Amino acid sequence: MKLFKSLLLCAACTMFIVSCGQNNNKYPEIKSSQIDSASYAIGVSFGQMIKGSGIDVVNYNKLVAGLKDFMNGDGKNLKIKDEEMGQVIQGYINALHEAQEKTKTAEEKAFFDKNRKAEGVQETESGLQYKIEEPGNDNHPTAKDTIEVHYKGTLLDGTVFDSSYDRGETVKFPLNRVIQGWTEGFQFIGEGGKIKLWIPFNLAYGAQPMGPQVPAYSTLLFDAELIKVIKCQDEENKEESKPASTVEDFQVEEL
Repeated sequence: MKLFKSLLLCAACTMFIVSCGQNNNKYPEIKSSQIDSASYAIGVSFGQMIKGSGIDVVNYNKLVAGLKDFMNGDGKNLKIKDEEMGQVIQGYINALHEAQEKTKTAEEKAFFDKNRKAEGVQETESGLQYKIEEPGNDNHPTAKDTIEVHYKGTLLDGTVFDSSYDRGETVKFPLNRVIQGWTEGFQFIGEGGKIKLWIPFNLAYGAQPMGPQVPAYSTLLFDAELIKVIKCQDEENKEESKPASTVEDFQVEEL
C-alpha cells in the first residue's frame, strides 16, 4: 500500500509539472532549455523511485502514452477508468513480486547448490552458508551483544552495494537488530575473526528492496571481520551512565 501511494503521488507530481512544460508559451520568461533540463531530472527521479520500489519492468511507450492521454484530455477518455487505476497497479505489483520471487529463487538455488561444494563452506539449517577465514579469539558474541565490524556487501552479480572499508570506518550495532543472516553468522567467530557470509534472501530483506542498489529478493554476500564484541552487560552499564536521548539515538545502520 505504501508503494502504491508513492507511485500515485509521484505520477501526479510528474503530470502536473509536465503540464507546465507543455504550455511553454504560457510562461515566455522561462527558457525552453530550463524546462527540458527540469523535465529530464523529473524523469530520472521518477525512475529512481520506481526502481527503488522493486519495479524493474515497465513499458516506457505506454507510460508516456498515459501521461499524454491525461494531459491532452484533462483526464477524460482514458483507456483505463480512474476508479480502476489502483486495482490495475496493485495487481501488477502483486504479479511482479510473484514472478521476481520465482526467478530469484531459481537463481539462488543454483548458486547455493554450487557454492556449498566449495572448500571450507558450511551451511546451517536455515540455509545460511558461511566460511570462517579466521576464527578469532574465544570472545564470541551472542544475539544480545553489540558488535563492531568491518564489511563489504555484494550481490550475486558482483555489484558492491555497501562497504565500511570504502567509508573508512567501522560500524557498531546490536546483533539482534540486523538481518537474520548477520545475527546467525557472526556468532560463529570471535573478536579478530573473519568470515564470508552467503545469505539467502529470506534471511535478508526478502521482498523488500533497499533502495535501487539492493533489489527485492536479493541474495547477499559479505566479507566481514569482527573487530570487537561489546557484551550486553557492558552495554547496559554504558546506557545507565548516558542520558536517555543518547540511547534512543543509537540506531542500527541499514546494510
